[in-house]
Amino acid sequence: MIQKRGKLFHLIRRTPTLYHDVEKRRLIHVALKTDSEEDARKKAVGVWQKLVEGWEARLAGDTTDAEKSFEAANRIAKSKGFRFLDAPAVAALPLPEFIERIDAAHDNKGKADIVEAKALLGVTEKPAITISRALELYWPMAAHKNVGKSDDQLRRWRNPHIKAIKNLINTIGDKPIEDISGDDMLDFCDWWLEKIESEGLTPNSANKDLSHIGSILKTVNKKKRLGLVLPLSDLAFSQREKSQRPRFSTKWITEKLLAPDALSGLNTEARCILLGMVNTGYRPSEAEVLTGAQIKLEGKIPFISIEPVGRQLKTQNARRVIPLAGVSLAAFRECPNGFPRYANSSSLTNTVRKFLIENKLRETSKHSMYSLRHSFEDRMTDAGIEERIKADLMGHSLKRERYGKGASLKKAHECVLQIAL
Repeated sequence: MIQKRGKLFHLIRRTPTLYHDVEKRRLIHVALKTDSEEDARKKAVGVWQKLVEGWEARLAGDTTDAEKSFEAANRIAKSKGFRFLDAPAVAALPLPEFIERIDAAHDNKGKADIVEAKALLGVTEKPAITISRALELYWPMAAHKNVGKSDDQLRRWRNPHIKAIKNLINTIGDKPIEDISGDDMLDFCDWWLEKIESEGLTPNSANKDLSHIGSILKTVNKKKRLGLVLPLSDLAFSQREKSQRPRFSTKWITEKLLAPDALSGLNTEARCILLGMVNTGYRPSEAEVLTGAQIKLEGKIPFISIEPVGRQLKTQNARRVIPLAGVSLAAFRECPNGFPRYANSSSLTNTVRKFLIENKLRETSKHSMYSLRHSFEDRMTDAGIEERIKADLMGHSLKRERYGKGASLKKAHECVLQIAL
């Protein structure tokens, strides 16, 4: 590969057969501009890699697929040391830079390469990516956001994005994203405003749609190097005061939920998860995936360990140990190996919700299974339990930096015993 011609070293290598259609030279000869063999060998690696990247890009550019052609044009421009610009931007370049691009599109015999010329002069057409196609492209582009997610978590993450795009398409049509206008997005906002008023929804519902749409379109625009100016700014609806999910009162829990046979019609695993929530305040999704390995009933202090097993935790503070007491301890003794029925299912909350409604076990129409989490936190507040211990048991962040490991399991157990039902 490396030969010395006169005082300087040169890279001399045959063109691989694979690239003969896009490279007419059968023998590559490049001056490395150094008299040091060590430097020449280092340079040769980079020079050859750049040549191969250029050939690969030209192969990809020889296609009728608009998306692949456009991606290839970006790679070709990069392999030649330029940034891809569209034709108007190229035409506006200073004359020396414009001529430099023209020269780079010719081989050493002065013959122009059509594929390279189109890429360097910006005449490769941008692909007409529709709104629905943008969603398809988004999934692999956003794969890094889903590392460690379970199938159910992935479904819960995907569905709001799908819903948002469906709403947008139903309002403005499945048009190319470059054709989305400011008026289109205002029409979408008007549709949401009418929906909010007619269905009694909060602005947060619309803002979630706008957030998901923005994430999808901006990511595709960036990753596909489309250079579009998308009309997505200043669209969010002003938020009203966020409604708080109500807590179950202690009286309601003890007299209704814990009344004899009140929950007997609920399947065993759902009932035990619900009762386990009373004195732990865990999130339902955290309970669903608990197994015997995270349920510790032996020893002086029984506890459960919330860990990222088979799924992501909601936050880094969600990883925690919660002592067991009262009806929650009894529930875990009934299900010491966890809840396989719900480990890979999304039906728990709906099952419990339906049961509570049918058996008139909601304190108000706004109460849900999750209200037990708020009840647990409020009972700790009423008991004067230290803020750090409360945050650690709930899996919340602190308003200040965390120092040390926090309270011991024994201390946390004493706190839970104070409020256990």
